[in-house]
Amino acid sequence: MLDIAALLVTLTAVFAWLNHRFVRLPSTIGVMGIALLLSTVLVGLGRLGFGGISQQAEHLVASVDFTAVLMQGMLSLLLFAGALHVDLAHLLSRRHAIVTLATVGVLTSTAIVGLAAWLVLGLVGLPLRLIDCFVFGALISPTDPIAVMGILKSAEAPKGLEIKITGESLFNDGVGVALFAVLLGLAQGTRAMNPGGVVLLFVEEAGGGLVLGLVLGYVTYLLLRSIDHYQVEILLTLALVLGGNALATRLHVSGPLAMVVAGLFIGNHGRLFAMSETTERHVDTFWELIDEILNAVLFVLIGLEILTLTFRVERLVASLLMIPAVLLARFVAVGIPIRILGRWRQYAPHAVKILTWAGVRGGISVALALSLAPGPARQIFVPMTYVVVLFSILVQGLTLRPLVRCAVGAPSQARLPDPA
Repeated sequence: MLDIAALLVTLTAVFAWLNHRFVRLPSTIGVMGIALLLSTVLVGLGRLGFGGISQQAEHLVASVDFTAVLMQGMLSLLLFAGALHVDLAHLLSRRHAIVTLATVGVLTSTAIVGLAAWLVLGLVGLPLRLIDCFVFGALISPTDPIAVMGILKSAEAPKGLEIKITGESLFNDGVGVALFAVLLGLAQGTRAMNPGGVVLLFVEEAGGGLVLGLVLGYVTYLLLRSIDHYQVEILLTLALVLGGNALATRLHVSGPLAMVVAGLFIGNHGRLFAMSETTERHVDTFWELIDEILNAVLFVLIGLEILTLTFRVERLVASLLMIPAVLLARFVAVGIPIRILGRWRQYAPHAVKILTWAGVRGGISVALALSLAPGPARQIFVPMTYVVVLFSILVQGLTLRPLVRCAVGAPSQARLPDPA
């Protein structure tokens, strides 16, 4: 395992250098694109008769438990690092939109995508149960802020829009994972099909994560406040994330939501009242590095994962048909809440378009798909998820900057105080 980790870090470093030196795409998109190109070349070599190289590479990638690496390791670190740098005051000022998008939006998207998948798969001759298709809707609905936040900043996106996308993505990851767990239990028959029980289970999973994150954040805050030694304080924040995520797993509550709440608490209250300037500087530097390194490794893994997939014509057709279905679901899931909230707060004409296109899917969706038990649903949903994620990162991610700049520069928006 240590050799695989060393190889992944080495590949990531080389890809990051190539991207920075020659390609010059946003870091995460660039390294994923290079990894995808390498995977395609290896597949091509296998088709040309150089099967040994391709098989070795495929075996290497297959030996990495993507789901365990992300869901039990990387995700908690990435969400904490992201929440650590979010201004809670700005987040609370847009709390209604963020909470609505992260809950009602995810539920709406899950329902629309699930129904669309059920219809599309029946159309191409790959019928599955409706509950299985709702599981796919839950795993593909959470958006990923990792690939778009740097683009939004470089495009000088309005602060309100940036905060809304960040906040929604941080929270809808946790909501989406909790919803996925509930629906998967129903699909596998391990949980009773009782509406009240399903709602209670979802509330326990999500609410328990929020409470645990608040408790862990407060305890860590007390420890940070009692000393002034940045090395120990960094170690305490690291223990909070790793130990807290393990505890959340034991308690069967949402680890992602716990880490978001803990990160917000430490990044705001802890930063103001428990850290010296020296500690604050070193903590920020440490978590920024963790964020950059893990993001790069994660997107390299996504690019290499194509080596383990088998695409058949009907699966590829279904995957391509699901791309517009997922975008439509995102448009509806964003548009309805914005339309309702627009009665009390003014939103720009292009807010729904930008929020729709900024709904980039990422590693969480791939990890959830790979966590499915072997069977027909997994064989269909894994390549389908991968195609949607690739389109989302490469097409939406690379075109988001010009979309934002065009929308922000539109004359119709110049009169509005906040395009978010």
